[in-house]
Parts: sequence; structure tokens; C-alpha cells
Amino acid sequence: MRVTASVSTPLQFAKSPDGGRLNSEIRRLSQPTVWLTFSPDPRTGIHNFTPSVVDEFQQILGEMKQWSGETQGINPSSPGYAVIQSSDPTYFSQGGDLSFFLDCIRRRDARTLHRYSMQCLNVMLQWSTGFVDDVHTISLVQGRALGGGFEMAISSDYVIAEEHSDFAFPEIMFGLFPCTGAMGLITSRCNAFVAERMMTRKRRPYSAQELFELGLVDEICPTGEGEIAVERHIAEHARRRKSRMKIQQSRHRHSALSREEGVRIVDDWVETAMELDADELRSLEMLIMMQRGGLLPEAPKQVA
Repeated sequence: MRVTASVSTPLQFAKSPDGGRLNSEIRRLSQPTVWLTFSPDPRTGIHNFTPSVVDEFQQILGEMKQWSGETQGINPSSPGYAVIQSSDPTYFSQGGDLSFFLDCIRRRDARTLHRYSMQCLNVMLQWSTGFVDDVHTISLVQGRALGGGFEMAISSDYVIAEEHSDFAFPEIMFGLFPCTGAMGLITSRCNAFVAERMMTRKRRPYSAQELFELGLVDEICPTGEGEIAVERHIAEHARRRKSRMKIQQSRHRHSALSREEGVRIVDDWVETAMELDADELRSLEMLIMMQRGGLLPEAPKQVA
């Protein structure tokens, strides 16, 4: 079952003209918590990072940063926790917008593809490092996380995954690789060799248990109990919040993500994308067709 917080207050952040796919609210748990829920694209049913939802993420996270800076230290009830969750029962996220990738490649529009990729990088950096001093971020994964969705999931300070969840980087199937921080994010928790192996492995997705053993997932909970696990973690973290936040800040100083390296990866990714050969483009087209049909990748089924 899912837990419904006793009190929640919608946050009045700007939304995109089509109404937006991000819902933001403050939940009154043991501690006030910003709770972000993002939904599949209503036009396609695909739970991916379209350019419009990336814009929405960037705008909301920027406003959150400004709002947090204005209230922290002034208002003692300011939220010190932020959660990212999917509304979809099957996917945390299916990753990047493959149809958009293919369209840019066919039109030889490297500039637009680069701009999109930089916006994705900015969102990941905002979420993973933009709130280090004041906010403890949490990812709640309740399904499959692919590509950019995998990166988003592990960019939080604490990652909770329901036991049926799994994770994969499918980009190598069509000649690409993760473009918004996978190497840095995984290396900050494991090492570069593990990151390389995960990005080039095609055999099958990684289970939540496998990622827990690698240190990429912090907690596994039974299916349907993710929100309970989040509430429990926040209550425990808050008992020694000051010391835990200092430790969090130290961790970020010792394993800081490099924006310079992120930009280099984006440059390399766009260059590689524009050079995909005919066989790789056919693989990309096939993945798009299967994704639209809900067939790829086959998602883990939740247990009732």
C-alpha cells in the first residue's frame, strides 16, 4: 500500500504551458519535506525526459534553490528534505527522449541535441549538488529506471528502492552511452571500472539487490512500502540532523561532481550521436517502436 501524508501543501512553482508533468508539494511528515512527483508524457504514455519536462525540472529546481536559500536559517520549519518519485507504477523513468534524439540526428541538428543534453546535465547537477548545505535529497524508486532515469535516481543523497525495482543503461544497444553524469555518479559511490562495466553491459538490468551490494542503492524495502521507508528514513535522519548534514557536506567535497567533465561528456555524446551508423540507427528506431508499444524494455511486475 502507499502512505498518504496527513497534510500536504502544494508549492506554487511555475508550470509549463501544457500544465506540466511535475507535481510539487510540502508533505508534513516528521519533518517538512518537499515532495516532487513526475508523470509520463500524456501524449505518448512514455515516461521519458522530453525537452519540455527537462525545462520544467530546471525551472522548478531553480525556484526551489532560490526559495530554500531565502527561508533556511530564517524559518525553522523550512523543509530540510526533498523527495523525487514517479507517479507511474511501472517505471521510475524510461530515460531520454529517443524520438527526439533520432529526429535531431536525421536533421543533422547537433546544436539542438547539445542544448537538450546540457539542460539534462544542469538538472542533474542542480538536484545532486544544488542543495548540499541545507537539504537532504531522497530518490524513491518503485519500478524500472533506465538511462537518464537511472542517473536521476542515483543522484540523490539517499536512494530507496522497492524490491522489485531494477536499473539499466540501454544506450550501448544503439551505439551511445549515458550523457548526464553516470560515470561521475557511480564513481562517487563505487569506482570507474564498475561504472564502465555497468554502461557497457547488455545482458540484463541490475536488480535493486545488486545495486545495494554495490553501494548505489542505500535501502531496499518491500514492494508497496516505499513511502513508509521514506518517512522512516527522514525521522531517523532528523534525530541527528546537524551532524548528518555536516557529514553530507564533507562527502560532497570529497566526491564532488565535475561540471567541466560533465560538459566534456555531453560534447563527446553529441559527437558520437551524430556519427551513428546505419545499423545503430536501425537499432534506435527499433527501440523507439518497442518503447511506444510498451514492449521495451520489459518492466518488472509489481507484486500485489
